[in-house]
Amino acid sequence: MTIRWKPVVTGVVLAGLVGGVGYAVQQKLAPPAATQPGGPPGGGPGGGPGGPRNSVVAVQAGTVAREDVPIWFDGIGTVQAFNTVTVRARVDGELQRVSLQEGQLVKAGDLLATIDSRPLQAQLAQAQAKKAQDEAQLANARRDLERNMGLKEFASRQTVDTQRALVAQYEAQIRADEAAIDAVQVQLNYTTVTAPLSGRIGLRNVDQGNVVRASDQNGIATITQIQPIAVLFTLPEKQLQAVLAAQAQGVVKVEAQDREGRRVLDTGKLSVVDNLIDSGTGTIRLKAEMPNDPQKLWPGQFVNVRLLSTVRRGATTVPSTVVQRGPQGTYAYVIKDDLTVEQRPIKVARQEETKAIIDEGLTPGERVVVDGQYRLQPGSKIRIVEPIASAAPVGTAPAAAPEAAPAGRTPNQQQDPAAREERRRERQQQRENNGGAPTPGPGPGAPREGRQPS
Repeated sequence: MTIRWKPVVTGVVLAGLVGGVGYAVQQKLAPPAATQPGGPPGGGPGGGPGGPRNSVVAVQAGTVAREDVPIWFDGIGTVQAFNTVTVRARVDGELQRVSLQEGQLVKAGDLLATIDSRPLQAQLAQAQAKKAQDEAQLANARRDLERNMGLKEFASRQTVDTQRALVAQYEAQIRADEAAIDAVQVQLNYTTVTAPLSGRIGLRNVDQGNVVRASDQNGIATITQIQPIAVLFTLPEKQLQAVLAAQAQGVVKVEAQDREGRRVLDTGKLSVVDNLIDSGTGTIRLKAEMPNDPQKLWPGQFVNVRLLSTVRRGATTVPSTVVQRGPQGTYAYVIKDDLTVEQRPIKVARQEETKAIIDEGLTPGERVVVDGQYRLQPGSKIRIVEPIASAAPVGTAPAAAPEAAPAGRTPNQQQDPAAREERRRERQQQRENNGGAPTPGPGPGAPREGRQPS
């Protein structure tokens, strides 16, 4: 009898298709599996936000606090020397000696350089000799005047007056000689160059042996006063009234930080508020004075500046991550006693990098969600977890490498305590089924899975 294979093959294919469709519909209509121990929290098989409403979400919690909060204004500033002086020669001459050293700290009056003084000493000797000559002539004129006045009626009036004028002339000449001597003496003092103020010397512009002149613009060296030191910075004009109010109360504290804003370099006080606002940038310039001891600030250095405007007493504060923003404004998730959350609108007075001040919506002592809000909705059930350490402490020994995971299991399952406990129970159950003997492994002659022995 001849068998018709085409109808048979067609029937088998149709039966397979119907069975596959039925299996797919059954899996679609089946309820979702319960979350396995050690799996991620949240609704759905993966713990995502699309899970059931009654799923438990793991969050981190914090407490609303009441504390005194300093209000800081942040700006960017530049360090500037408190005073800067260019040391120049005030007389012409050869630079015979340079006593200064580059980078040296000097005090006011310290010797820096010496200029050749011999030409000025010669001028001083000439002026002194001229004064002595005029003094001799004055003495002679005075004696003549005395003799003429002693003749009485035998000396004419004109002769006496002429002699009296000659005495006055020599007296004036002597005063001119004294002024000339003083002028040369001042010039002679300029041949010794001293520090006009205390500070640090920069790079030297002239070497020993060169001829310096009073008209030179570069000078010999520059001295900058860096103790104390000044910091120039800007703030938005809207903060000007708060700064002026703080200045009226007393000394305003100012901090200079490094560029990353992590380390305070120095702490000083506000000294000057500029008398006009820059209309182009809408900012106001301010100047602070820093003691700079030790010398962590340097002229020309860029720093972050913080100005303490006031201290808000008894403010309601939360971590900054508590504050969430939505279409209706800012809100926070408040944790109830039954471990469900409530979405509550709040009014934020000020928010900084780590802390926010709340005016309305929260009460000190309430618990709020600090992290994990993106998986929440009003009424969600939560469980509170501790923050995970970001990294192992420095100096700790590295953890031992995990054992190789068995076939069919991932390394994450190997490290999960719940998964290890489950595998231990499976092995115990296998031992009980085998009468306490260990589970036999596949030997060399054991048949492979899926094949019958011949």
